[in-house]
Amino acid sequence: MLQPKRTKFRKPHKVSYEGKAKGNKQVDFGEFGLMALEGAWIDARQIESARIAISKRLLKTGKMWIRIFPHMSLTKKPLEVRMGSGKGSPEKWVAVVKAGTVMFEIANVSEELMCEALRAAGNKLPIKVKIVKKGEAN
Repeated sequence: MLQPKRTKFRKPHKVSYEGKAKGNKQVDFGEFGLMALEGAWIDARQIESARIAISKRLLKTGKMWIRIFPHMSLTKKPLEVRMGSGKGSPEKWVAVVKAGTVMFEIANVSEELMCEALRAAGNKLPIKVKIVKKGEAN
């Protein structure tokens, strides 16, 4: 699974996923992309399961780009622990995805296969997504 090699701080403040994306809003590398229609924290496991869903459909023929990376750690305190005594330990790594962010891109395959692969990847993610073509304005 994806996670940073090293970070400056182990327990960062929570970053909001509200609002629209500033960058990463169009398909730059591939021909089709998967765009988020709402904001969320996408877990490293969810990114990996979407990647596997795409690569199974492409069958070593196309090219895929993952445009998001889980930079932020989410912490959690153990169950049945009293309030206080500091912040919990890091539990998982998440990518902050805002509305309008292109998360995955695909190229060098037929259009039907690309749409099928991106639809399968979208089913693995906890947010609403849409398939966008290169050159489509956001």
